[in-house]
Amino acid sequence: MGKGKQNKFFDMKMSANNSNSADIFIYGEITKYAWEEYGEHSATTFKNELDALGDDLETINLYVNSPGGSVFEGVTIHNMLKRHKARVIAHVDALAASIASVIIMAADEIRMPSNSMLMIHNPWTFAIGNSAELRKQADDLDRIGNSSKQSYLQKAGDKITDEKLQELLDAETWLSAEEAYSYGLCDVVEDANQMAASVSDDLFAKYKNVPKHLKLVVNNSQIEDSGEEIAMRKKIAEEAKVNASYLNTILGGII
Repeated sequence: MGKGKQNKFFDMKMSANNSNSADIFIYGEITKYAWEEYGEHSATTFKNELDALGDDLETINLYVNSPGGSVFEGVTIHNMLKRHKARVIAHVDALAASIASVIIMAADEIRMPSNSMLMIHNPWTFAIGNSAELRKQADDLDRIGNSSKQSYLQKAGDKITDEKLQELLDAETWLSAEEAYSYGLCDVVEDANQMAASVSDDLFAKYKNVPKHLKLVVNNSQIEDSGEEIAMRKKIAEEAKVNASYLNTILGGII
């Protein structure tokens, strides 16, 4: 069976008004597929494009509207941004859920509009095999979860305890911007915007506590921005819809 060409879940470019600044957009599911070692939408491509922006960057503006995806792709992107010499400013345009919330913890500053959300939970995956293999899967998930938890704790500092964070993770908690701020997982709460969350019905059906008011469609027609920015964001949102149909191929841990 042949396979179609997949679209990226991210886009990046130099900022139009600053030669030492770059804009990165992560819109949609963070994915990588088993048959594509160097797929267009992988963390490998993310690194190649980030390197291509050059060594003179002083600021990276990271715009996120994502329901999550592959844990290892997300952790790789988190680590790339964490060690980058530029100052990283994360903007949660509507939603940073699951591994997307881990990615933004790499930022020096996290900014959330008052109507945006952050979702954190324990890792999960599909498993098949005998009892020994299933026990190993559980142990692996514990290790993966602990790794991600350190990212939250490092960002939050003394605003949240390990015990409280674990309680939130166990409960699959959807945090408002104000709640994220109170736990140290957000640095600035901004005025509300009009962007809808970029989501997948298939993916969100797997979550237990999705807020009823959260819109489960990709609809960026209400974004108030320049014509060029609107067109670019709509293009990324359309690509996210294409990615959604492939989610069940591989979920990769946290999703």
